[in-house]
Amino acid sequence: MLSSSELLRYQRQITIPGFGLEGQEKLKRTHAFIAGVGGLGSPAAIYLAAAGIGTIRIVDVDDVDVTNLNRQILHFTKDTGRKKIVSGGEKLKELNPEIQIEAVHENITQDNINRLVAGCDLILDAVDNLETRYILNRAAVENKIPLFHGAVSGFEGRVMTIIPGQTACLMCLYRGVSLTGKPPVIGFTPGVIACIQATEVIKYLTGMGRLLTNRFLVYDGLDMKFSEVSLQRDPQCRVCGL
Repeated sequence: MLSSSELLRYQRQITIPGFGLEGQEKLKRTHAFIAGVGGLGSPAAIYLAAAGIGTIRIVDVDDVDVTNLNRQILHFTKDTGRKKIVSGGEKLKELNPEIQIEAVHENITQDNINRLVAGCDLILDAVDNLETRYILNRAAVENKIPLFHGAVSGFEGRVMTIIPGQTACLMCLYRGVSLTGKPPVIGFTPGVIACIQATEVIKYLTGMGRLLTNRFLVYDGLDMKFSEVSLQRDPQCRVCGL
């Protein structure tokens, strides 16, 4: 049940046709896992917290660095040198004291991922390397947890939604390719992509709209356009293959 303070806080979204009290209560019952509290994780966490996701587990092993501050909007100059999960967790609780924040200071690995996502209803991919994304993807498929993928480089971003057992997964898309180095990025690109990821999460939870399943959305900020590539689940995929 929603409290009187929650009804007041969320009234503008509760009145959206098809959302209603039932949708808000679904958000309150949700336990979301956000991998990374950086460029993508910051705005995604802000909007999911503001929307009323009941419990958000943020996982990150890094400290705030001054080079993060052009895009990682959960962290301020005064937070430089602090753990990202501490800095980010504080801001999220200040934004919405109605929700629970679980802050986990760990590096995501193949050995700990199943423990880290245990009890969560969804995984939001906000990391910056394919190796960790493959770990998240496998855990999502094996544990049947929806995965909301986002990636950025410069003025470009990419998004897709993965429903295990029903849709193409990240391995179907990237085929195990490996990339090295940190991608360049300007701050508003992860903002755009993270907002789309958060939108997909809310749509999934409320059953509203059409998800980016088997659809790979590409954002080109320089040309200011979106393009879409249709995907199919690969029956020979070594992660989700039939």
